[in-house]
Amino acid sequence: MKPAAFEYHVPETVADVVAIVAEHGDEAKVIAGGQSLVPMLSMRLTRFEHLVDLNRVEELRGIERSNGDLVVAAMTRQAAAERAPEVAAVPLLQRAIPFIGHFQIRNRGTVGGSIAHADSASELPAVTLALDAELDLVGRGGERRVAASDFFVGTWTTSLADDEVLRAVRFPVWEGRCGFSVDEIARRSGDFALAGIVCAIEVDAADSVRRAAIAYFGMGPTPMRARSAEAALVGSNPSASDLEEIGRLAVADCSPAADVHASAEYRTSVGAHLARRAVERALGEARSG
Repeated sequence: MKPAAFEYHVPETVADVVAIVAEHGDEAKVIAGGQSLVPMLSMRLTRFEHLVDLNRVEELRGIERSNGDLVVAAMTRQAAAERAPEVAAVPLLQRAIPFIGHFQIRNRGTVGGSIAHADSASELPAVTLALDAELDLVGRGGERRVAASDFFVGTWTTSLADDEVLRAVRFPVWEGRCGFSVDEIARRSGDFALAGIVCAIEVDAADSVRRAAIAYFGMGPTPMRARSAEAALVGSNPSASDLEEIGRLAVADCSPAADVHASAEYRTSVGAHLARRAVERALGEARSG
C-alpha cells in the first residue's frame, strides 16, 4: 500500500518546525528517521495531512557532556550514537542501541525519534525511564524539561503537546562501582522483543547495592519501571538465591498483554527470568569494578 496524500514540509530551524506544527496542530507529524512512521503510513495504520521532515535541522544533531549528563540531540542517528566515544559514559544506552533492528535501520533511525515514537516494545524508551533521563521539549510557549517518568503516557503516546518537538535527551552519567545489563527475548535477531529489560546497579565498598534501576520493554503499554524489585535490592547484598525473588518482584509491577506473538503468562515468566539474569550480570560487573 501507499500512504495517504500529505503535504511535505522541510524546515531548516527548530523555530520553523515549531511554527509549522503549531499552525497545523494534530494534522501535522514530524518525521525523523522514518523507520517506524513510514511503515505505519504505508499500511494506512495512521495518516496526517502534513509531514514535517527534521533532517535539515542541524541544531537537532550532536552529543555532548553537560553538568553530569550526556546530552543527545534528538536527530542524532542511532548508528552515530552507537559509535560515538562519548556514549561510553552511559553504558546502558551504548549497549541497548545494537538491539535496535538491524544496522540499516540504525543508520537511518534517530535516538530522539525512537523515544518520541514511544513504542512500548522499543529499547531506548526503557533506557530513558530506567536512568531517570530528562527530555528537552520546545514549542510555541518556549522550552520545558520533562522527566522520563512523566513523558510516556501510553503506546505511541507521550506528553508532547501538539505544537512541541523533542530537542534533546539528557541521560545521567552514573559514577562509582556500577554494572549494566540489557537483555531481551525475540523470535529473531532484529525483531521487536517479546519482552526485554535494562538494568543498572551501583554497589558500595562492601558490595551492597547502593542504587538500582530496572525497566522493562514489551511488558506493558509503556516502558515499565520495576520499583518493587529496585526497593528490595537497595541496601542488600543479594546472593544468587535471592535473585529468584527479585525476578518475581520485578514482574509484579508490569502489566503484559497477550497478542499473536505471546501470551501474558509467557511474558510474565520470561520477564522474571530476564530480571534475575540482568541483575546477576549487572551485580557481577559492579562488584568486579
